[in-house]
Amino acid sequence: MMMSIAQRIAAIQERIAAVARRSGRDPAEVRLVAVTKTHPPELIAQVVAAGVRDLGENRIQEAVGKVSASAIWESRPTWHLIGHLQRNKAKTAVGLFDMIHSLDSLRLAETLNRHVAARAEAEDQRPLPVLLQVNVSGEAGKEGFDLPGGPEHAAQWPHFCEEVEQILALPHLQVRGLMTIAPFADDPEVARPVFRTLRTLRVTLAQQFPQADWSQLSMGMTDDFEVAIEEGATVVRIGRAIFGART
Repeated sequence: MMMSIAQRIAAIQERIAAVARRSGRDPAEVRLVAVTKTHPPELIAQVVAAGVRDLGENRIQEAVGKVSASAIWESRPTWHLIGHLQRNKAKTAVGLFDMIHSLDSLRLAETLNRHVAARAEAEDQRPLPVLLQVNVSGEAGKEGFDLPGGPEHAAQWPHFCEEVEQILALPHLQVRGLMTIAPFADDPEVARPVFRTLRTLRVTLAQQFPQADWSQLSMGMTDDFEVAIEEGATVVRIGRAIFGART
C-alpha cells in the first residue's frame, strides 16, 4: 500500500529525531525543508497540512505561482530559495522568499542588499536572512564560493574572508550560516567528509567573525540527511522522500 504524504513526512521526522538523539542532539534543532521542485500547489498544500512549515524551491519561475497560491492557505509557510540565483532575478527573489540559502558571491550579495533596501523604503522590509553557499568538495561545476577542503587547504581562504567581511557589512542582509551540496553518490558516507568540512568552516568563521550569526548549517538531502545530521546539520532539504520521484 502506497504511503500518503503525511505518512512519509511522519516517517522522515521519526528518522530525523532518532539520528539527532543518537548524536546527542535535540531533534528540535533540525529543521525539515520540503523541496517542492516540479510539484504542484495541491501536493504542496498536503505537506503544509501535515505540519511542515518550511518549503524550498529551486527556481524563481516555479516559485512565483506556488508562493502566490500559498498566500491563501490557513498556515502561511516559510519559503526558502535553495537553488542558484542569477543576479538579474534577485529583485523577484527578494519579494518571494523568506530566506535564501544560495548566496554564492559578493556581487549577488550587493545586488540583493540593494533590492531589499529599495523594498524597505516602500514597506516594512526587514533584513533578508541568507546562507553562504560554499563548495567545499571541490566538485567541478558546483555552485558556491570555491573553498575546496575548507580553510586549512584552500588557497582562496584569504580572498574568501575578505568577501565575507564585505557581505557582513551589508545592512540589509543577515547572514545566518552556511549551505553546501554534497556530491551525489549511492553511499551516503561519501558525503560525510563534505559535511564535516562545512561544520569545521562554520567554527572557523565564528571565531574570525564573532559578530555574525553562524548558527545554521543547511546540508543533507533525501539520500544523505542522516549523515548530515550526525555532522551537525540544522536544516535538511528533502524532496523525493516526501513527494516521490519527480515527474
